[in-house]
Amino acid sequence: MRRRAFLAALGCAAAAWPPGAGAQQANTPRVGFVWFGSPEHDTVVADGLKKGLADRGYVLGRDLVFDERYAEGKLGQLSGLIAELLASGVDILVPLGNGAALLAHRATATVPIVCLADDLVGLGLAASLERPGGNVTGIDAQTSVYRTKWLELLKAVAPNLSQVAVLLSNPDESPTVMKLNEAAARFGLTLTFLSSRPSDLESSLASVAAGRFDGLIVNDNPSLRPQVRRIIALVAESRTPTLYGFAGAPAIGGLMGYSFDFFEVGRRIADTVDKILKGANPGDLPVERPTKFTLAINRKTAKTLGLDIPPTLLAAADEVIE
Repeated sequence: MRRRAFLAALGCAAAAWPPGAGAQQANTPRVGFVWFGSPEHDTVVADGLKKGLADRGYVLGRDLVFDERYAEGKLGQLSGLIAELLASGVDILVPLGNGAALLAHRATATVPIVCLADDLVGLGLAASLERPGGNVTGIDAQTSVYRTKWLELLKAVAPNLSQVAVLLSNPDESPTVMKLNEAAARFGLTLTFLSSRPSDLESSLASVAAGRFDGLIVNDNPSLRPQVRRIIALVAESRTPTLYGFAGAPAIGGLMGYSFDFFEVGRRIADTVDKILKGANPGDLPVERPTKFTLAINRKTAKTLGLDIPPTLLAAADEVIE
């Protein structure tokens, strides 16, 4: 009698449990997001990605698990974070920056990778932009015209510049950043490339602080974002005109920022993620490039540096901070 009562109760419990609830949880797609920085400094690409997924009908936590991992500025942690995400069973990896994209590619040849990187073909991550092949696609930030604009803008606000430092990020730096040398002569500039690797950053910043250069360009690699506030404080002391590859820099005291729209890039990554979740092969999805760019200028910082911003440049700016 007791056994029949127990079985009846068990049957009632099974009937009360939502049909397929366990299967739904097990089958919920998982997207793993990883980058060099920390969530405290900047999450603009991740925010754009989440907004893009929401716009496509995904409710995070219900329809899709979004697993974020941050290296907190420590390059050596990236490979471990990627391994953790793969071990958790992610369906798609979204690494930011060349270093993370390369590590993800080395870690898996089967899990789709949708990255924000620079020169995917040159890095060996894609066979071509039109048809990347393999398991990698995403956004390729490489565009020499866009980066040549940094030289043009810096020279426009500081016409007497001649010796300009360019702060790089890591050994996997884009060839297009290095190709700035080819355009520098047109603006009467001599460029010196400085490394911001953890072992080199202090000496690189010290050379800027010592006044060895009369201008500075901070490259737009995502790994440099956590350093922006520190660089702004340093160049304020050395009075070095600085162009940042991050449009948000002037809002916190930087002179000028010119970059593609990182939030918009996140939203476009969401479109690719959605296509893959619906069955598309990443190797068949063309690698895209940024199309929306933003120029921001801080006039207060310019006045502090004794610089006059040309009216035509102010008129062209998307944001002018007074």
